[in-house]
Amino acid sequence: MAHAAERPDRPAVCGPRSELTYAELADRIHGAARHLLRRGIGPGTLVAAGLADPADLLVAVLAADLAGATPLAGDHSWDRERWALLTGPLLTGPLNAFPLDAPLPYEPGDPVPVRARPDDLAWACFSSGSTGRPRAIVRTRASWTGSFPHLDELTGIGPDDVVLVPGPLVSSLYAFAALHTLATGATAVVPGRWPGGALAGHLARATVVHVVPHRLPDVLRHPGALRVAVVGGAALDPGARATADAAGVRVVAYYGATELSFVAVDADGGGLRPFPGVEIEVRPRASDGLGEVWARSPWSAEGYLGGVTGPLRRDGDGWLTVGDLAEPYRAGQVLRLRGRGDGAIQTGGATVVPEDVEEVLRKVPGVGDIVVIGSPHPSLGAVVTAVVEAEPAPPRALLEAVARGGLDAAQRPRRWYTVPSLPRTPTGKPARALVAARLAGGDPGIRRLV
Repeated sequence: MAHAAERPDRPAVCGPRSELTYAELADRIHGAARHLLRRGIGPGTLVAAGLADPADLLVAVLAADLAGATPLAGDHSWDRERWALLTGPLLTGPLNAFPLDAPLPYEPGDPVPVRARPDDLAWACFSSGSTGRPRAIVRTRASWTGSFPHLDELTGIGPDDVVLVPGPLVSSLYAFAALHTLATGATAVVPGRWPGGALAGHLARATVVHVVPHRLPDVLRHPGALRVAVVGGAALDPGARATADAAGVRVVAYYGATELSFVAVDADGGGLRPFPGVEIEVRPRASDGLGEVWARSPWSAEGYLGGVTGPLRRDGDGWLTVGDLAEPYRAGQVLRLRGRGDGAIQTGGATVVPEDVEEVLRKVPGVGDIVVIGSPHPSLGAVVTAVVEAEPAPPRALLEAVARGGLDAAQRPRRWYTVPSLPRTPTGKPARALVAARLAGGDPGIRRLV
C-alpha cells in the first residue's frame, strides 16, 4: 500500500494475461477485502486460494490478509472435493472456499484499514507430498517479512528491479519470492509455471530470477539483463556458479525448508553459512558419522494446521529440524548437507515424502505393497521411483493414471519397477534401504516397467 501511494504507476505484477501497476493492485486488493469482510470473513478464518492466474491468486492472498484472515494456498486444478479431502483432517474451524476458477469479486467502497501485526497468521500452504497425508504449514507475518531486509542486503534487490518468479505460487519458494518482490516495490513477473520457450523473452527484461537448481542452466543460456539468480531448494552443481560468473550473473544460493524458511546461505561461493538470525547445530548420530541439522530461528513456521504430524520436530529450547543430514559442524564452519534422514526425496527443489506416494498407489488393483525411493539424477538430484509388489504386474498405464489422479506433479514416479515379493524387516515392513541397494546394484529380480 505504501508503494501504491508513493509510486502508483510503477508496474507491480506482470501475469500471463495482464499487468497491474501498484495503484491498480492496491485497488483490487481493497475491493476483494471489502467483499470478504462483508461476508463476515476476518481474523481467525481460513480462505482457500487456488486460482490459475497468478495475479488473481496474489490479489486473493493479499485481500484475505488485509481482511485479517489467513490465506491457504493450493493448486488451481483442485476441485472442491479435493479441497475437502485435503483440509478435512486439518481444520478445527470452517474453510471459506470461493469459486476457484474466478478472481474474488470486487466491491467498491472506502479503503480497508491496514492492521498488520507481526504475529498474525498471515500465510498457510501445503507441504510437498501432502496428498496422501495432508499437511498444511502455517506461519506468522514476521517469520517471512522480518527476513526481507536480510535478503535485500544479500542480493541487492531493490525497487527498480524486475524479478522473474518462474513457478507456481502454491510453492512456498515462489510465493515468498513474489511477496518479497512486492514488499520491496519491485516488479514481479509471474508466469505461473516454468515459461519454456518464453524464458528468453522474460530474461530480456528481468534483472533478478528466483529459481531451483536444475533450472539454473536454462536461465544461464539466455541471461539477458539478469544480474542476480537466487537459487534455493537443493544442492547447487559446483560448475553452475562458474558458468554464472562467465555470464555476468551473481548467484545467491540458500538452503531451507517450507517449515523452516531460510537456514543457510552461500552468497559468494564460499559455502553455506547461517542465514542472518539463524543458529545451527548438527546433532550427531551414532550410525554413520553424520548428524541431523537443527536450527533456531525467527523465520520458522508455527507448525501444521490441525495438529497434524510431519517431519518438523521441536525440542524444549526452541530448536527445530525436518530431518536433514549434514557432516559434523561447528559455528563458523561451512555447512555440508548430505540429504534427508527420513527417506524424503529431494527432486528438482521439491520434497516428496515416500509414504504419501505409497498410500495413494496401494489403491491400484493387484498391488500388494509398494516402496517409493529416490533414484539419483544428474540435474534433478533424484527422481521418484516406485517398486511395486505384484504378480502379475499391473500395466504401467494404470499406475500412471492413478498417480495423475491422486498425486501432484512432483510426487508422481518417473521410474517404475516390479517384484513378485518385496524384502521385509523383522517386523514385516518393506525393507526400504534394502530395496534401494538392490535396485542400485542392478538386481535382475527387479524388473523395469516400460
